[in-house]
Amino acid sequence: MPDVKTSKTGASKGKASKRGTPVCPICGKPADAVLRPFCSKRCADVDLHRWFSGRYAVPVTEDEEEDERREDGDDTPPQ
Repeated sequence: MPDVKTSKTGASKGKASKRGTPVCPICGKPADAVLRPFCSKRCADVDLHRWFSGRYAVPVTEDEEEDERREDGDDTPPQ
């Protein structure tokens, strides 16, 4: 069975509880329908701050051709 992190309340972070109710990925409380997937504006703001501060990042892979064009200084796309 995979190791699942749980909050202080015992709810799985970012997952649905056993009843199928989604829980807040920040604190583990039941999600609010208006602020889903978060339970409150505060948790939504905490998540947004994590994105802005660089704590969260989306991995990017670049094509070798793009790397070569950058090295050559040619930013025009091939025709």
